[in-house]
Amino acid sequence: MDPCPFVRLLVGNLALKIPVASKPARSLVHPSSSPCFCKIKLKNFPLQTAVVPFIPPENQFPDGQVQTLAASFHLSKADLEKLAAKSIFAGKLCLKIAVYTGRRGTTCGVNSGRLLGRVSVPLDLTGTETKSCVFHNGWISVGKDTKGSSAQFHLNVKSEPDPRFVFQFDGEPECNPQVFQIQGSIRQPVFTCKFSFRNTGGQNQRSRSLQSETSSSRNWLSSFGSETERPGKERKGWSITVHDLSGSPVAAASMVTPFVASPGSDRVSRSNPGSWLILRPGDGTWKPWGRLEAWRERGSSDGLGYRLELIPDTNGGMGAAGIVLSESTLGSNKGGKFVIDLGNGSNGRATPGSATSPACSPRSSGDFGYGLWPYCSYRGFVMSATVEGEGKCSKPSVEISVQHVNCTEDAAAFVALAAAVDLSMDACRLFSHKLRKELCQHQDLLG
Repeated sequence: MDPCPFVRLLVGNLALKIPVASKPARSLVHPSSSPCFCKIKLKNFPLQTAVVPFIPPENQFPDGQVQTLAASFHLSKADLEKLAAKSIFAGKLCLKIAVYTGRRGTTCGVNSGRLLGRVSVPLDLTGTETKSCVFHNGWISVGKDTKGSSAQFHLNVKSEPDPRFVFQFDGEPECNPQVFQIQGSIRQPVFTCKFSFRNTGGQNQRSRSLQSETSSSRNWLSSFGSETERPGKERKGWSITVHDLSGSPVAAASMVTPFVASPGSDRVSRSNPGSWLILRPGDGTWKPWGRLEAWRERGSSDGLGYRLELIPDTNGGMGAAGIVLSESTLGSNKGGKFVIDLGNGSNGRATPGSATSPACSPRSSGDFGYGLWPYCSYRGFVMSATVEGEGKCSKPSVEISVQHVNCTEDAAAFVALAAAVDLSMDACRLFSHKLRKELCQHQDLLG
């Protein structure tokens, strides 16, 4: 089945130059000694905010300066149709950017930044599902001081085709749902999910088409987590296996570190998270592909915190450090969207896109710092999955970039990951709240 058309609208390579002759008002700190930021808005999409680096006015854009993608908008076919719709109340479609000097945030309820000026970039998204388009790349005047001098704002705005496979669970992961591939109005079953509990001995429940593990590989789970009995409140042993339509297992997610309430509380803490391994079949056994940690955040956020690490394939060795692909928080009440996007720093405070990824000069449209690390072939948008809040019926919808799917097992691994994230919302639920019966082992129900 064909993938669904998507377009990514990318904004990056931001910079600001202020004329030397410009002397700000006494109440305003000069941008050269204070951070600048901008607010980026596309019609009805959520507002995005990004830091704007300041460079001396005599300099051109520094070639050696590492740049990251400032914002990205993910546009489905339905989004593109809405944006292209004619309206007597709306003018030509534009990306609107407001540039501010000073720090982001508020002080005593008042916005801390001072508006420097606004920029509007016209967009024509016709045909962008099949070809890349650069809408602006270079400097543009923004704002004027009392002497008529303008600051110079650098940005690159472009679109890229980003076709994706879309999958939809037809039920909650713990209820053994089918998974359908979606293409327009067509729904085609491609996977089935089987939820189960591993026994307390810590040996993984095997699927019928995988060969028996050798004695040397049987206990590899213990190198990632512990299934030994622990005192106090805990949730452990959950496992979900993804099968293709022939019944062969093609991916799995296994809880390897129990979700345990921290002493004196009813919550799983960040200092002692539970964890899952995302597994793929290979050589007659399961091989670890990724590790997902999850916990319950404290404070006003009170959400599901998570971190996903890619486990490098080191030919059976366990010594290589994991590569963080995503780290963020999902609201426990409203839920949200789990995202792996290695070209955007907005999906986590320590994601590769915002940390150590390389970048290229703004004089070309560039890749805006897509991650190119050892052992990691992922770049740009990788996948997303919807997650409902606590107590709500959750049927995850999963989007996977076509460039990261070469076989059935590739897609299945992301489906298993989506199931693990969804189940983590339940695993991190306060222990004062009861879980649904499908998530409780027989002895828990008797207790």
